[in-house]
Amino acid sequence: MRIDVLTIFPEMFPCWLGSSILKHTIEKGLVDIKVHNIRDYTHDRHHTVDDYPYGGGAGMIFKPEPVFKTVEAVKSTITDERVLPIIMLTPQGRLFTQQVAGELSAHRNMLLICGRYEGVDARVHEHLVTDEISIGDYVLSGGELAAMVVMESVIRLLPGVLGSEDSALEDSHVAGLLEYPQYTRPPEYRGWKVPEVLLSGNHAQIAAWRREQAIRRTLERRPELLEKAKLTTKERELVESLKNR
Repeated sequence: MRIDVLTIFPEMFPCWLGSSILKHTIEKGLVDIKVHNIRDYTHDRHHTVDDYPYGGGAGMIFKPEPVFKTVEAVKSTITDERVLPIIMLTPQGRLFTQQVAGELSAHRNMLLICGRYEGVDARVHEHLVTDEISIGDYVLSGGELAAMVVMESVIRLLPGVLGSEDSALEDSHVAGLLEYPQYTRPPEYRGWKVPEVLLSGNHAQIAAWRREQAIRRTLERRPELLEKAKLTTKERELVESLKNR
């Protein structure tokens, strides 16, 4: 997968790209991440990318020209751009979820635009981007951190990235539930014991216990997720019984 990131702060990315899973993923050639400085596509000596908003108001607005020119330059290097998602990271976008990450991981290419200032000229939204994504109902100073969140979530779903293909399938939100509690050695620590079922070696019982714990945890912490979760009739009955306690 190839991911192109458009930003005016490219220096924010090298440290992140050179660490942990991302570093190994890039080294294995599973993903190619290219960071582009939008200022390189300006034509004045100050490399201006912002200006005052028409009609007045606080703050500055990202100009359309540098963004359009950067995107056009990137697209000229991509062989097949017919299904290229051009994504603006913005608080006004659709909420980023695990399901959206899965949707984006199916693409061969992805282009992320990191906004800054008070906003981006509306013509960029109307005539250039194909999608707008928000990572939550709060505001950041720019889209760089949001772009990193989106990329990491998408990249870990690519085949061969994680040590085990089952790891991503068991993550929170994948099946509409939060993940079950996890334990490792020692079997007892400061008097706190690992649940006996996990030491039993009975895989069917372990799977059933994990499923029930995932439902319980979701009900306690994110009950709204259960409305869309795929539960059996018996599991729905469990939820109702837990609610009535």
